[in-house]
Formats: sequence, structure tokens, C-alpha cells
Amino acid sequence: MSIWAKLQTRSKLVKAFKSGGLHLTYKMSDGNERLILPKIRNVSINDTSTTVTFTLPNGLDPKLLQKNYYVFEQYFGQNVELDGDIKRFTLTINNGELPKELTYNYSKILPELEGLEMPIVCGKDSAGNWMVYNAITEPNCLVSGEPGAGKSTQLRSILATLIQHRTPDELHIYLGDLKMSEFFLFKDVEHVKSVCVYPEDMARMLKHIHGELKRRGELLNKHRVTHITKVPEKTPFFLLAIDEIVMIMDDKEMKKQLVQIVSLGRALGIYCILSLQRPSHDILDTKIRGLLTVRMGFRTTDASNSKIIGTPGSERISKQTPGRFLIKRDELTELQAPYLTEEKADKILAAYRIDGWKDLFARSSTSEIPTTKTEELTEKDVFYDVDQPR
Repeated sequence: MSIWAKLQTRSKLVKAFKSGGLHLTYKMSDGNERLILPKIRNVSINDTSTTVTFTLPNGLDPKLLQKNYYVFEQYFGQNVELDGDIKRFTLTINNGELPKELTYNYSKILPELEGLEMPIVCGKDSAGNWMVYNAITEPNCLVSGEPGAGKSTQLRSILATLIQHRTPDELHIYLGDLKMSEFFLFKDVEHVKSVCVYPEDMARMLKHIHGELKRRGELLNKHRVTHITKVPEKTPFFLLAIDEIVMIMDDKEMKKQLVQIVSLGRALGIYCILSLQRPSHDILDTKIRGLLTVRMGFRTTDASNSKIIGTPGSERISKQTPGRFLIKRDELTELQAPYLTEEKADKILAAYRIDGWKDLFARSSTSEIPTTKTEELTEKDVFYDVDQPR
């Protein structure tokens, strides 16, 4: 590790702080000004990146870092990531470059899926590494972005990967598509139990999944275990994916059911991917945002939207790089999403389509299902180890 390279990095960062006004200014008794700059705590260099840790002086507004983020890009290039809160921050300067386009190829992704029960394929980072996480441990995801930013193909590739990775007995998929524009490709696929395009169908689907919460909770209680994978009965994973959730959030009953599914589903093998174009505090209140622990922010209209999503900086993603996004897990990372066209997805899914497929919640097949209000569940209702006698 070169001392000279560390000194160069420190020098450039100090210049960036000064150029971007990221400092406090005090006037001295002799009329001169003294700059109080952020303190560089550590510089670490490896083969793929340089990481700098620094702390802000007390009194310096941390919002200035995001507002003047451009200075880091000007001094270190666009392949930089900033993470931190209030006082301590980490600037990562990646040596490599993200691919401008990443073609979806399941055979190349397959080695990354080993050992993961519910793998969610995100994309590649600047070092050329795939990011794949397990929905078992990170159960709920929010995907947001403007039209054309890559949100649709991301959902397509996630679902196509899971369908190829899990059998229809192991995974049941429930899709909500009130805009009638995203999930039509998945009709007739054996894993897929419903593609709801009408509000009344969506209400029935959510009621069914909500009821499954209680049924599975009773299984946990019966067998005194903490996860559905530990019960002797064969129980498939559920994936609920809803595009443009804004279209159901005005319905109090559906919103209540959705919040309970998101909050209680983890141990019950029920996972959610929710997406929307333009977030707002009314749609994504603090309660539901806190439950969507993984955030994928494709290009957004402004800084306000990216902040609500939890991916500050996604408003700066160029229109020239569709599929580029920021993902927030333990830290914020920039990735390139795999690009899966409708035509290629259609060919992949053809192997999983069945004759006589029936949508469980389409109008023609569900007229007999009642739509009465459902009871509100709590953790005590579904987990045996909550407030139970020992």
C-alpha cells in the first residue's frame, strides 16, 4: 500500500472540502479567516477501491455533503459512493467502472445463488461482483424509479431468476399489476398463482395471503418453532410483488393487510417486493418504510424523492445509463441491473408455462369468495414465543 497514494488521496479530498464549501469559517483577531475542515481519520487502499473515513466538525450541516456531492465526483470521478450519518462518513472511490449494460444470463448468475433459499439478484458493482441477497434474512424490498430508468426489467429479472431457481411446489408467486403493464408475461407460469389487474381481485388476493399468515402462525405455535422452514409440513415460500402500490394505498383495508403481511411475513416464509415510480410521504409513511429494509433507487425526479426512498443520490443518475441504481442495505452501493428484454423473458418462461393455468383471484373464478373485513393480526397471533408462558 503506497504512502504516496494515501497522501495524494488526502490532498485531493482536502481540496474537495474547500471547493465545495464543506467547512466552517472563523474570523481571526487579525482579520484573517481560518477554515475548520472535516477531519480525515483513515485512508485504506486495496486492488479495487480506496476508502476514506472522515468526521465533520461540530456545527457543520451534514446535508451539505449531499447538496455538494458533485465536488467528490469532480475530484475523484463519478464512480464514488458516500455513506454515513450526522458526523462520521465514508467515501469509497472505486477503481473500476460499472458496465454500461449488463445482459441477463442465468447460467452466469447461477453460481451466485448457491446456498440461498430465496435469492434476489440485484446487479454488478464496479469491481465486477454480483450482489445477491437472501429474502429469508432480508424479506422486504422497495423498488422505485422513473419510467425508462430500469425498474421494470429489474422486477422481470428477479422473478425470472426465482422461477428458474425454485420449483412450483417450493415457491408460489402472487402479482399485483393494476396498471396492466408489468406482469402479463408471467400468466400461465405454474409458480404464479395470480396476476391481479383489478382492485377487487387484489383485495381477494391480499385477503388470502393475510389468512395464510394466521394459518402459518398456528403451525409455528403447534410445532413450537420460530421459522416456517422448521415445521414438518411442506410449506412453499410466498412472494408477493405489487407494482405501483400507490394505486392501493387509498384503500384502508388493503393497506392494513399489506402492512401486516410485510411486518409479520418474515418468519412465515412470505416476502414482498413493492414498487412505484414517484414516492411521497403519504404513500410511504414511516411505518411501512421501516419494514422495507432493502431499497433499490433507480433514477428519480429529484433529491426529495430519492431521500424518501432511502437512496440519496439516485436523482443524479444519468438518463444515458438505464439500469443504473443505488441499493440501500447495510450501506449504499451503486450497481448496474441485469437487462432482461420481454422477448428473452418470454422464451425463458415458456418452459414453465402450463396448459389449463387458472388465476386464483380473477373475477371469473372468485365470485364465490367473500370480501368481508379481516381481523387484525399481531405478533402474538402468529409467533409462539411472544408473551407465551414458559
